[in-house]
Amino acid sequence: MLQHASGSGPQNAAGRQEPAAEPAGWVEPRATALLVLADGTVIEGAGIGAVGEAAGEVCFNTSMTGYQEILTDPSYAGQVVTFTFPHIGNVGTNEEDVETAVLERPSGVRGLVLAASTTEPANWRATRSLDSWLRAHGIVGITGVDTRALTALIREGGMPNAVIAHDPAGLFDREGLAARASELPSMEGLDLVPMVTRDAEGNWTEGVWELGRGHGTPEGGRFHVVAIDYGIKVNILRLLTRSGCKVTIVPATASADQILALRPDGVFLSNGPGDPAATAAYAVPVIREILDRKVPTFGICLGHQLMGLALGGRTVKMHQGHHGANHPVRDNTTGKVEIVSMNHGFAVDPASLPGHATQTHVSLFDGTNCGIELTDRPAFSVQYHPEASPGPRDSHYLFDRFIQMMEKGAKATPAV
Repeated sequence: MLQHASGSGPQNAAGRQEPAAEPAGWVEPRATALLVLADGTVIEGAGIGAVGEAAGEVCFNTSMTGYQEILTDPSYAGQVVTFTFPHIGNVGTNEEDVETAVLERPSGVRGLVLAASTTEPANWRATRSLDSWLRAHGIVGITGVDTRALTALIREGGMPNAVIAHDPAGLFDREGLAARASELPSMEGLDLVPMVTRDAEGNWTEGVWELGRGHGTPEGGRFHVVAIDYGIKVNILRLLTRSGCKVTIVPATASADQILALRPDGVFLSNGPGDPAATAAYAVPVIREILDRKVPTFGICLGHQLMGLALGGRTVKMHQGHHGANHPVRDNTTGKVEIVSMNHGFAVDPASLPGHATQTHVSLFDGTNCGIELTDRPAFSVQYHPEASPGPRDSHYLFDRFIQMMEKGAKATPAV
């Protein structure tokens, strides 16, 4: 187990510290939650959130803020998130910091792992505690875990599959949970986009949140952007509307003909969960058609990976992935370094890309590809979240690049 004994007592003859004797009649508290890894490792703790079981791939996130935005990011579908920052839940939750555009599917996260127990919220925007919010949305959690040890395990062995279980009575079928964890499929080969995409076309009008005003509805609509929803975060949509775009969202399964019939000035390829090679079966032919029509195109995260696949490249499963709001990336076009928000377990292999795809951004943590731009068509993409929420706003300039690309496209012959 990834837990350390507490207490201290007298030294034995060898000079080692003996555990302190427990008081008479003391009974060790029963664990009310378990995290059972595929290799049989059992981690005990206290349950939080929904009662029940959930299964998924365990990753760790190094963000210090924005846990509600992380828990509602559809890109985390199929995953159990371990927060490395110890104080999660201290600002509660509210109805404005939700990042899923499909409200009836409030979260893709299967479960969460915390070090410390949550406290009552201490923030004027809070409307309920994290525990209450988790229960309302059916998310299972465990607290009291040595998250540093679990993070080290993931760094050394990769992201394991696991089952997380919460029972207030502490009654668990440990062998059954271990068997279930060992039988879970790998994230490789899984198309999880159908879990998080919208079912029908729709418009987006909400703007960026401002103190005293909320989100509001920006005026304008100079450019019409069609956003393909692979699991889109809503702050992307808010930044597009703030930039003066009319935004139409379409499901991940929308055809190229359906998208082009909307006469877009630009197409946005959103973030999303799962293995991009699996989603590519229906997404790549659409993206290729859009690129061939020379419609200005901007992709992020899964959208970036799908663009790479559409160009004939390949994607690879990462050892531990990138999950956090403190990742350094170099923009090769300017030489500047920006701190960005990331959430991905797959990456584009830059060596597999064709000559007309330039690598524009690179991770300064491990050198993986973080951006591409085409030299023969108006398209670019990045392997991170320029919209933040949570995270720094260093990369908001990419939305300006997209606007400038559409401005140039407006002067050219219409694509349709």
